[in-house]
Amino acid sequence: MSTATQSLARSILARSPVFDAHVDSLQRQLDLGHDLGTETTGHLDLVRGSKGGLGSVVLVNWVDPKHIDGGPGAAKARTLALLAEFHRLAERHPHALQWAGNAELFTQAHTSGAVAGIPGIEGGHSIEESLDNLHLFFDHGVRVLTLVWNNHLSWIRSCQSGAGVHVPDGLNAFGESVVHAMNELGMVVDVSHSGEKSFFDILETTSKPVIASHSGCKTLHGHQRNLTDDQLRAIRANGGVVGIVFCTAFLKDEAQAEDARLRESPEYKAISGPNDTEVFLRQGEFMQMHAAPLSIETVVDHIAHAAAIAGIDHVGIGSDYDGIGRTPQGLEDASCYVNLVERLLARGFAADDIAKVTGRNMQRVFTKVTTGNVAAARARLVPLRHV
Repeated sequence: MSTATQSLARSILARSPVFDAHVDSLQRQLDLGHDLGTETTGHLDLVRGSKGGLGSVVLVNWVDPKHIDGGPGAAKARTLALLAEFHRLAERHPHALQWAGNAELFTQAHTSGAVAGIPGIEGGHSIEESLDNLHLFFDHGVRVLTLVWNNHLSWIRSCQSGAGVHVPDGLNAFGESVVHAMNELGMVVDVSHSGEKSFFDILETTSKPVIASHSGCKTLHGHQRNLTDDQLRAIRANGGVVGIVFCTAFLKDEAQAEDARLRESPEYKAISGPNDTEVFLRQGEFMQMHAAPLSIETVVDHIAHAAAIAGIDHVGIGSDYDGIGRTPQGLEDASCYVNLVERLLARGFAADDIAKVTGRNMQRVFTKVTTGNVAAARARLVPLRHV
């Protein structure tokens, strides 16, 4: 890549830093003792993010559904433990990360040179069928909720197969009440992982724009986690944004097959560690080392297709860093966002359009959702409670 292209890429990120709508790194801080304010292993920390042009990040609290087996309160407790790590990170490194609970605080973080940090929850099982819990998480700073993960819930169906008779076809009455409450509070509704009927039920229910925080395009690869062209058009009509994911298995048939092949290898199956997070990290390192690489161009393909169908104003980035086994070549970690900008330039995207994809589109949705509601007021008036 020419020096001029590299310089232009850096200039674009200086004007519109990356807004990564989905990152799972808090598990490493909680379970492995990693300080995400320093350079670590894994995919993302604030040091490498700074090198790559990161300006805003949704740090999600993902709870393995096995915690549900711990009985009432177990999933909630794990969520709160992860959320506490977000606040500890902001306390340890206030010049690097600031909680951005509304549009005003978002701007303050950027003005001070810090990353705007937005806590999210991945999977509605964390609220344990309680709107009181939803409000509790909001009080502790959560501003994004992925309504469902890969496990079906009694109030919403995921995109995975195997739903029992107790699972609704889409979103039921309680699910609608969750969406209404999120609209009133100022929490961004995330439709990634939702089943197709759930997706359209959500869009019929919400009064605010939504995001699909970390998804790909089903026309390019028919993975169940990806969005059809009709879904992309619906996101455009809603005013929302799809964050294109970096997960290799979601991007191309051959990459999904390669991932599956490696998972069946004796070496992969022999990987062990003191906890699930350590095992997942080691498994990802193994796959990154031994898999046939997937080009960064495949991510550009998905961005280009989403832009063609939904429009350039409705496409963003949701890497899923630290929640995926391996990444495309050239996007190995958070220092590499700039590589994606360079490839978009080489593909012929205009600088202003790239700025929309890297950050402005997601920022628009966040601003819209958190303006003129509870988030706009309470984030300024109520101090964060430590969990």
